[in-house]
Amino acid sequence: MMNAVLQPLANSPRLPAYVQELEQLLAGERERRRRFYDEVTDQFKAEFINGQVIMHTPARRIHTMVVKHLVNLLHNHVCRHQLGEVLFEKALISLARNDYEPDVLFYGRAKAVAFTPTQVRHPASDFIAEVLPDATAALDRGVKFEDYAAHGVVEYWLVDTDSGSIEQYRLEGETYRLHLHARAGDRIASLVVPGFDIPVTAVFDEAANQQTLLTLLGMT
Repeated sequence: MMNAVLQPLANSPRLPAYVQELEQLLAGERERRRRFYDEVTDQFKAEFINGQVIMHTPARRIHTMVVKHLVNLLHNHVCRHQLGEVLFEKALISLARNDYEPDVLFYGRAKAVAFTPTQVRHPASDFIAEVLPDATAALDRGVKFEDYAAHGVVEYWLVDTDSGSIEQYRLEGETYRLHLHARAGDRIASLVVPGFDIPVTAVFDEAANQQTLLTLLGMT
């Protein structure tokens, strides 16, 4: 069945002109994207979204700390159980139209086994977490939300540093549905990382993070 967005265009006598305009738009995007790949360096965090290069400003300290806490727990759990690979921040994922640098990513072994040490661009991951709020909050809830779902990212977390909460989304069909809105005092268990079950406070608090790490490593 044709998408509801496309149906009016398909019925329009101007359809050939619309198609030509879209082809020209995409051709221009492909050229700008090629230049993006040639010019982007590891000195900056940059993304290519809908034909535009998005340069990110330095993150707030709380943003960096929360990313570090989540990576610390997820990476150590995944390594201990040989579940795949965890990447973060500077890792670029290249989707059909756009390129993103998510805050935290997890790839199961089926995908991770194909990676090489010099690889720069990566496919869609199994899990992504983005930390809010920052300059990209509208993108995280907008085009990224739609794009990650369209490319089969099964689990998506939005981590809110202001409220100390985590929104956990599950892919159902071609869209995300809210599975859990976890707050301080709650626990959150990953849908795609086996055994990764943590208290929400471990993402926001250093002491809770260290205690949870010991638990995940079987040292308590």
